[in-house]
Amino acid sequence: MLHGVVVKAYNGFYYVQSEKLLLSCKVRGRFKKERFTLMVGDEVRCSLTGHNEGLIEEILPRRSLLRRPTVANVDQVVITFAAANPDISTTLVDKLLVLAESSHLSALLCINKSDLADSEELSRIITIYAAIGYPVLLTSVKTGQGMAELRQRLIGRVTAFAGPSGAGKSSLLNAVEPGLTLVTGEVSAKIGRGRHTTRYAQLLPLSGGGFVVDTPGFSATEFTELDPACLGLCFPEIAGLAGGCKFSTCLHDREPQCAVKDAVQTRDVELSRYESYKAILQELRDTKKGY
Repeated sequence: MLHGVVVKAYNGFYYVQSEKLLLSCKVRGRFKKERFTLMVGDEVRCSLTGHNEGLIEEILPRRSLLRRPTVANVDQVVITFAAANPDISTTLVDKLLVLAESSHLSALLCINKSDLADSEELSRIITIYAAIGYPVLLTSVKTGQGMAELRQRLIGRVTAFAGPSGAGKSSLLNAVEPGLTLVTGEVSAKIGRGRHTTRYAQLLPLSGGGFVVDTPGFSATEFTELDPACLGLCFPEIAGLAGGCKFSTCLHDREPQCAVKDAVQTRDVELSRYESYKAILQELRDTKKGY
């Protein structure tokens, strides 16, 4: 029995990277009679059935699950945005941070194309997220800024890259690990966002140890698994203030004597973050009854 990690799923085959082999695997028939999910990042045990071919015999318990992009056993998420072309949407930044927080994963905010940045706007964004406690890394494939630090942060970990198309995720990975030769795309001048260049999630081994996941770019998020009462826990600065609200069930929106709303007024909570919170809360209210 070989132990390995599913690095790609395509056309009914699961490609499993073991210590020395990359196996093209099918799933043992008994799994098909049961309800099972198998995804990129899952650790499995498999038997050899031929040259570089195998059969998945066991799916090991997951340590974590990132729901979008859907990847198992991730250690961290690198949320990647371009400093310009396309411009940063702090609303989308906040939504992706909520997805990381709700999956109990650490998050690194990577602002790519730093050589194109408006320094004043960039400084404002860095200040917002650094004050909350999120590490922020500026990178540029063109100048090499931040590449050594990014490479170091990936060693020995399973890292998912997430962010909108055009942010340069594939270009970053190509620069961090020469030889990946991922397909990159230009940003469309007509629609202001990048064309999708990654067609499916795959887990890519790094020469220094660890894996990265390159995933299809996206600009929409879904929160179907999140309860509105738990949303505040996904905003660290709001979670830290919630105990000061008059009502223990406070959603920090319409309720009186709310410590969070008071903090927005005193600018101890950034207005853009609170507006993102309310926008996500309304999305959850639209899909769930009782709120």
